Amino acid sequence: MKYRAIIKQSDGWWIGWLVDLPGVNAQEKTREKLIESLRIGAEDMLATPVAFEPGSVMIAVDVPAPAWNAQPA
Repeated sequence: MKYRAIIKQSDGWWIGWLVDLPGVNAQEKTREKLIESLRIGAEDMLATPVAFEPGSVMIAVDVPAPAWNAQPA
């Protein structure tokens, strides 16, 4: 799977976060280490069990692609 990441250099550090997985962010000295840290953070988040209370239901919500990501006709 691929997830969108925002990355940038700031004061000698590479910082970034995954747009599609809020809470997955990292700070590293190199771009390569940052991308690896984001990958590990995503794997950890996706492997974390989600506890459901009785009566809860998991559903999928279909959200249209934003205009900036729309496929040309």
